[in-house]
Amino acid sequence: MEQTVLLRMTDITKTFPGVKALDHVSLEVKAGTVHALMGENGAGKSTLMKCLFGIYTKDSGHIYLEGKEVNFSSSKEALNNGVAMVHQELNQALKRTVMDNLWLGRYPKIAGFVVNERKMLRDTQAVFEELGIDVDPHRVMGTMPVSQRQMVEIAKAVSYHSKIIVFDEPTSSLTEEEVEHLFRIINMLRDRGMGIIYISHKMAEIKRISDEITIMRDGTHVATKPASELEMNDIIRLMVGRELNNQFPPKTNKPGAPFLEVRNLSGMYNQLRDISFAARRGEIVGLAGLDGSGRTETLETMFGFATRKSGVITLDGKVCKNRTPRQSIKNHFALLTEERRATGIFGIRSIRDNTVISSLKKHKKFGFVLSSKSMKKDTQWSIDAMHTKTPSQETKIRSLSGGNQQKVIIGRWLLTDPDVLLLDEPTRGIDVGAKYEIYQLILDQANRGKTVLMVSSEMPELLGVCDRILVMSGGRLAGEVDAKTTTQEEIMRLAAKYV
Repeated sequence: MEQTVLLRMTDITKTFPGVKALDHVSLEVKAGTVHALMGENGAGKSTLMKCLFGIYTKDSGHIYLEGKEVNFSSSKEALNNGVAMVHQELNQALKRTVMDNLWLGRYPKIAGFVVNERKMLRDTQAVFEELGIDVDPHRVMGTMPVSQRQMVEIAKAVSYHSKIIVFDEPTSSLTEEEVEHLFRIINMLRDRGMGIIYISHKMAEIKRISDEITIMRDGTHVATKPASELEMNDIIRLMVGRELNNQFPPKTNKPGAPFLEVRNLSGMYNQLRDISFAARRGEIVGLAGLDGSGRTETLETMFGFATRKSGVITLDGKVCKNRTPRQSIKNHFALLTEERRATGIFGIRSIRDNTVISSLKKHKKFGFVLSSKSMKKDTQWSIDAMHTKTPSQETKIRSLSGGNQQKVIIGRWLLTDPDVLLLDEPTRGIDVGAKYEIYQLILDQANRGKTVLMVSSEMPELLGVCDRILVMSGGRLAGEVDAKTTTQEEIMRLAAKYV
C-alpha cells in the first residue's frame, strides 16, 4: 500500500548576498517514515529546513503540507500548523524552568490571564512519561547538561502534536544510552504516522534509523533513494562528489620530548578532582568518558575559563598560571569550546572579526591602530587553509553552516600560533569530508611540534586520531590507554570506574 505524502517541497530556491544556497531543491516526506537529509556542511540542508519552518523566506518554489500549499512566515506559525524542528544549536531560556521552556508562548491559563501552573505541571509530566524522559519539570534549564536540554527540546516538539518533526543533528550532544532512548522515541513517532526529517553526519545512525535518504550537494538535490539501497561508501561519494577511501589521514606525527604537565588539577565549582597527566611535543592526547565525566571541565579549568581550586600547570618546565583566558592565550594555549554558538562565535560580527579577535595585537600599527590590510591577509589565510565556504570576509558568521563556523574558530586559534591546542568536540556537527580536513589540520599541528588535547564523544575518532587516550570518570582520571592497542570495551570499562 502506498504511503501518504505528508510534505512536498518543490523547486525551492534561496539566495543570500553572494551565494545561491538552494537551487531548485525538491523533497518529499511520507507519513510513518524517517527521511534522512544528508550533505556536506554548506550543502543547504539547514537552509531548506529553515525555509520550511518559516525562519527564512524562500525566493521561489512551493511547499505542500498534506496536499495544501503553505508559506509559513514564522516558526510560531509552523508549530501551530504541525511542523516542529529540534535545532542543532539549542536556543532556550536558560534562567527559566523546564516547564516554562516547554510551554513558553502558550501557557495554559485560568480565566484567560492567570497561568495555570497545576495544569502546566500535569501536561509536562504527561509528555515526559509518554517519551520516557526523566527530567524534573521545576529544574532551571541552565543547570542541566546539554543532553537533557536536548531531550526537553524534543519533548517540546512532540507537545505540539506535530505531523512533521525535523531533527537537526539530534545526537551530537547525547551519550550512547541517550541515543538509544532517542531512537525509541523516533520509532514511536514513526509508528504514529508522523513524518520525521533526520539530519545527521553519522553514517551508522542514518543507516539504522532512516527509511529514505535524500542527499544534497552545493545547494542542489543529488539523489533520493531507499536507505536499504545505499551503502556508506555510496552515501559519501554522492555527498562529496568524490571517493573518500580513508576516514582518517595516516598518522605521521612523532611525539618528542615531555612538554606539558598537569599536577593535581581540581576545579572550584565543578567536580574535577586531582587530575594529573603529562603530554609530549607533537603528541595528540584524547580525553574519553561519559557525559558529565569531567572532560570539558578539564580543558576549561586548564584554560582559566573555569575557576581552578588547586593544581599546577607547567609548559616546558615553566609554571603557567592560566587563571584567565587572557593569561592562557599569552602562555600560548588555545581552547576550542564545545558549544560554538554560546561560547565560540560572535554571531553578529563578520568572518574577519571572528577570525582575528584572539590575535589583535599582531595587527596593531603604531601600538594602537589596527591594520585592515594585515587582518584581511590573515583572514584570507584562514579561509583558504580551512576551506571555509563563505561569500566574503564581511559575511556575518551566523549565516554560515555550523561546520563552516567551526572552521572559522579553528582558524582563529591557529593564528595565535599556540603551543597547546585544547579541542572540545572539534568535529561536532561536521560532515565526513570536512572531518577529514580537520583531522589533517590537527595532525599538521602535531607535526609542527604542538601538543594537542582533544575531547570527543566519538570513540572511533579518538582511536583514529590520537596517540594516547586519558579516560575520565566522575571528575577523576580513571586510566590511560594506548590508542593503537586499546579497545572500545576497555575505554568504556574505565569510563564507568567512578560512576
